[in-house]
Amino acid sequence: MKHTLSRVFRVFHPPRLVASLLAAGLLATALPAGAASATATAAPAPTASAELKAFKAAIRSLYDLKEKAFASQDADAIVDRFYAPDVVSTGEETPVKVGREQLRPMYRELVKYGDVRIESVYTKVSGNMGWDWANFHVTPRDPAEKPFTFRILFLWEKVNGKWMSAGDMYVHGTMQDRP
Repeated sequence: MKHTLSRVFRVFHPPRLVASLLAAGLLATALPAGAASATATAAPAPTASAELKAFKAAIRSLYDLKEKAFASQDADAIVDRFYAPDVVSTGEETPVKVGREQLRPMYRELVKYGDVRIESVYTKVSGNMGWDWANFHVTPRDPAEKPFTFRILFLWEKVNGKWMSAGDMYVHGTMQDRP
């Protein structure tokens, strides 16, 4: 079932293959060499490290900023304060957007659509890079439309000592809690 938000995104629709290839390339370049295989085989730590706790607090603050910016329909706050200058963003039925200026027109439309709530599900960090699987809950302003959720992967990079989203990839659906 297609949602109105998908119709907004469809204006910019590229071939799905390009989006899939870019997402795979983005993940491959965002991870340190060997990180994907090491992460897949390593057992999860029983308690969060100080680095992970600090990272979670920093990105939660940025998620709060994004939620408030949607509520006040402030696209520029999202584009300029949440995303890195060279951000790469794509999702289901959307084109690849590179850089803040390509995101800005899209967000100027998206913030009109509804309110959002971001629920972090699974977070990893190593030095100046991190990622966070999350549920991106959307509540449309039009009461005739039903709320829906995107599964989203945020890629994070510390830029001049400050965490910023270097990229994201999203599809319809809900991310389940980590087993």
